Amino acid sequence: MDLPQNIEIRPDVMMGKPCLQGTRIPIYLVLEKLGAGETPEEILAAYPQLTKDHITAALQYAAGLASNEIILAS
Repeated sequence: MDLPQNIEIRPDVMMGKPCLQGTRIPIYLVLEKLGAGETPEEILAAYPQLTKDHITAALQYAAGLASNEIILAS
């Protein structure tokens, strides 16, 4: 899977977990907050280094993972 713009994986940042470009904020943090019901505006207020493009990239990354998921029939 190609990484969306604004996502980077660097071995020296967060042990190689995908992060939002230019930050040490991992993708999963933004996704967890959205899943818990926080709005993008609340996330942006809590993390002023983020932009709406970062949040969009996190959602694109999650969608890419879900679309490549392999389901094994039991």
